[in-house]
Amino acid sequence: MTTVTTTPEATDEYPKTGWRTLALAGGVVGLVGILAIAFPFATGVSMSYLLGALLVVSGIVHGVHAFSAGSWRGSLWQVVLGVIGVLAGIVLLVNPIVGLVTLTLLLIAYLLVDGFAELWMSVRMAGQRGRGWIAASGAISLILAGFLWIGFPADAVWAIGLLVGISLLTTGLSMVAVAFAGRNAGEVAPPASEPRGA
Repeated sequence: MTTVTTTPEATDEYPKTGWRTLALAGGVVGLVGILAIAFPFATGVSMSYLLGALLVVSGIVHGVHAFSAGSWRGSLWQVVLGVIGVLAGIVLLVNPIVGLVTLTLLLIAYLLVDGFAELWMSVRMAGQRGRGWIAASGAISLILAGFLWIGFPADAVWAIGLLVGISLLTTGLSMVAVAFAGRNAGEVAPPASEPRGA
């Protein structure tokens, strides 16, 4: 008699172990989403300041890297990128409303990518629990991207924070749902038996 060993599929999307960590992470993401919904303008301005600071830092890094570039063309390219990054960052830091408009366009792109990615993930999860939550989260992201594009740019002042909050909330809820579905699947599944050969 041969020994049969049952191993979990490598492509299984459910966390058989560590579901608590996934549920906790989903709860934190959902809580951040609720705060963003409660304070949409502050969320949008904060993101604008963050983007401005990142651009300034990126510009400085490019400027420093220009001195280590091997060729004159490489150095000139790094200096140009550095100057553009610093100037764009300063503009956002001085006038965060300009950043809100820019971030609104970036948010539209993000929601589109996030929506299609989650829908694709739900297709790969065929027959598994929690698939509907992932698909619903992806569909909501696509719908939000459409509404944001229709109202652009008038609603950029408040919509970016609100939509980021909604997206984070739905993502957090879907993470929690998948975590509990994985826990329930692990509890229901009978332990694998290994017949011993003579």
